[in-house]
Amino acid sequence: MARKTAQSKPLDYYLKRPYAIEVRQYEDGTWFARMPELRGCVTEADTIEEAIHMIRDAQRAWIAACLEDGTPIPDPERERGYSGQFRVRVPRSLHQELAERAKQEGTSLNQLVVSTLSRGLGRQGSRGSKTGKEASDRAGRRES
Repeated sequence: MARKTAQSKPLDYYLKRPYAIEVRQYEDGTWFARMPELRGCVTEADTIEEAIHMIRDAQRAWIAACLEDGTPIPDPERERGYSGQFRVRVPRSLHQELAERAKQEGTSLNQLVVSTLSRGLGRQGSRGSKTGKEASDRAGRRES
């Protein structure tokens, strides 16, 4: 669920925040623009320039209405942080299989899962990821 911002800030504060804008062109040549974090904040126009101008106007009206009504305004996605942790429930049998595989490979359960997820996303050996003994040692220390 999206974290909500405090409502005590003025309109200009929200207008300066980095909300994403998505723009696409329809087959008939018209342009559609939306701000995905601001549900329902959408517009259509004949040119891309007009669509961007109009989505900014729609943003202003959307946020002003929320401020007037006291409706929470979501934070921009870019400002949301990720802790690197999430909870996943798995069947006991899978948990057992993973734990046994980690033991066979001499690594922690955490590192085995990270490695498996990374391979599944096609990020094996991606920049910034730990590999080998260093990652296993680091993950194993946290798991204890």
